[in-house]
Amino acid sequence: MESWREQPVVFWTFLLPGAFWLLGFFLAPLALIWLYSFGERAGPVDIVVTGTRENYLAALDPIYLGLFWKSFWIAALATATTLVIAFPVALAVSFAPARLKPLLLLLVILPFWTNLLIRTYAMIAVLRTRGYANFALEAIWDLVGAGSGLLGIALQAFEPLTLLYSNAAVVIGIVYVYLPFMVLPLYATLERMDRSYLEASLDLGAGHLRTFMSVVVPLARPGILSGVILVLVPALGTFLISDLLGGPDSQLIGNVIERQFKAANNWPLGAAMSFLLMYVTFAALALRAFLAERDV
Repeated sequence: MESWREQPVVFWTFLLPGAFWLLGFFLAPLALIWLYSFGERAGPVDIVVTGTRENYLAALDPIYLGLFWKSFWIAALATATTLVIAFPVALAVSFAPARLKPLLLLLVILPFWTNLLIRTYAMIAVLRTRGYANFALEAIWDLVGAGSGLLGIALQAFEPLTLLYSNAAVVIGIVYVYLPFMVLPLYATLERMDRSYLEASLDLGAGHLRTFMSVVVPLARPGILSGVILVLVPALGTFLISDLLGGPDSQLIGNVIERQFKAANNWPLGAAMSFLLMYVTFAALALRAFLAERDV
């Protein structure tokens, strides 16, 4: 293979368009928002960068710290739930017949073909009081009562669960939206796994559960870490899901940031909060890189 130094024209031809795009539409706006986090409002639309740290101090107010903490544990709970659901799915796809794998992967990525807003509104139809989730639970309630001969259960009116406009609804919405981001890296890791380790574990007397916990999970660690990062990071800053599915007590730090940029028109404070979340993201990525080096 030729070194890029032998064909510098080809190298720069391929590099420069992407580099200019990254610089102009990602790094430059990001740097501008970072400067705004050290600025002050000088009018309805004017912001003067003065180097002040008051925005970061205001973002660390106990009220906002409580929202940061709440956002973190909801994102962590949703990520853990996503991992528990995605692992069997990825395992099933990786062990499926070769002719079925493309179809199964298509079903995994199919939600990406629909707009996020539409998918979130669809969850409202599922979780509301007279929604599909309660309809299914009511049918199960009647079926269990009739099938077991418990007429009291069968005749007792089913009480619909209050799922919508709650923290549970926000967690369910995050899991639903970001599930493919967990399945795909897990599948990529499990697909490359050496199956002879599983055979050796079973031949040596280990059961399927012990083989899964002692062999499959450690070998899938890179995919687990990648999936956790891909789900946890956007879940920390989500605001659309919590805005549509959550109630007054389910607002996350992403909703506060959105209001600072729009309704409150306080861009410096919103920028400071955004970069506090970004610093957490960088820390998570650094931890991911550190753990990846240890695996090597």
